[in-house]
Amino acid sequence: MAAGDKIAVQVDGRELSLSNLSKVLYPADGFTKAEVLDYYQRISAVLLPHVAGRPATLKRYPDGVDGQSFFAKHAPAGRPDWVRTQEIVTSGSRSRSRSPSPSHSPGEPVEYVVIDDLPTLIWAANLAALELHVPMWRFPSPGGAGADEPAPEHGWQPDLLVFDLDPGAPATIVECCQVAQALRPVLADSGLDLLPKTSGGKGLQLYARITGREMDAEQASELAKDVAERLERDLPRLVVSRMTKSLRPGKVLIDWSQNNGAKTTIAPYSLRAREHPTASTPVTWDEVAACQAPEDLFFTAPDVLARVATRGDLFAPLLP
Repeated sequence: MAAGDKIAVQVDGRELSLSNLSKVLYPADGFTKAEVLDYYQRISAVLLPHVAGRPATLKRYPDGVDGQSFFAKHAPAGRPDWVRTQEIVTSGSRSRSRSPSPSHSPGEPVEYVVIDDLPTLIWAANLAALELHVPMWRFPSPGGAGADEPAPEHGWQPDLLVFDLDPGAPATIVECCQVAQALRPVLADSGLDLLPKTSGGKGLQLYARITGREMDAEQASELAKDVAERLERDLPRLVVSRMTKSLRPGKVLIDWSQNNGAKTTIAPYSLRAREHPTASTPVTWDEVAACQAPEDLFFTAPDVLARVATRGDLFAPLLP
């Protein structure tokens, strides 16, 4: 098939036009757009429950991982009418900097895509949206109270707490695993059960379900910050809780700020735009404890599909 060819398909009864299927998006592996679409179709059963109801920021790579990319927060024009969208009211300079349109003004709603189903997921992947980023909160259920209202800039009440562990070279994911094991009992003392996943890049991310705790995004951020600062005091040679670049070489940054309602984190099972088609992969605590080298927690799309086939969704306890 030529790079510009299109093919009409039906996905769960929705009509889609897929294009450029033979285009190589990961040159190091020869991994094509068709393989990206195949991965997202096959992983959808475990991916969709984690992104459903959340505003999605799509990171698009139309010319592959070696080409230019851009974050798409606004739902693109010309999308199918069945793609669900939801508005968020923004304010201040952040909203101006996010908007690709100079006509967007603070206080105006921004319309986000919400990936609730397989047709929408495949539609997004066909846009070369290799990476899917979502916040720690969901919109109210369709038909529920507040469902038709634009969300505030910092989101609704979060259902998840996240710690993003980012190693500063020469530290690697091995050091992230050491920090993760130190974090786990601290959160357990607060009644929170952490689950780990790779970032799909260099780091590790830890999630806990906080549904029912009546905690807003600011409170979640404060809790995460307190824990990060405690670990920095306890493990000063290994942990840093501040973004300051000069403090980070050889240490693991515990990025607690990802709990801000306006921020997003790579979704579970999303591909990453790295040299190889890696994905953000849920792992077990045994795997974290056994990690001795970065390749121990290095998973490409085929690896992730094989893991899910035998282990199921290790992040299922986070779901409602």
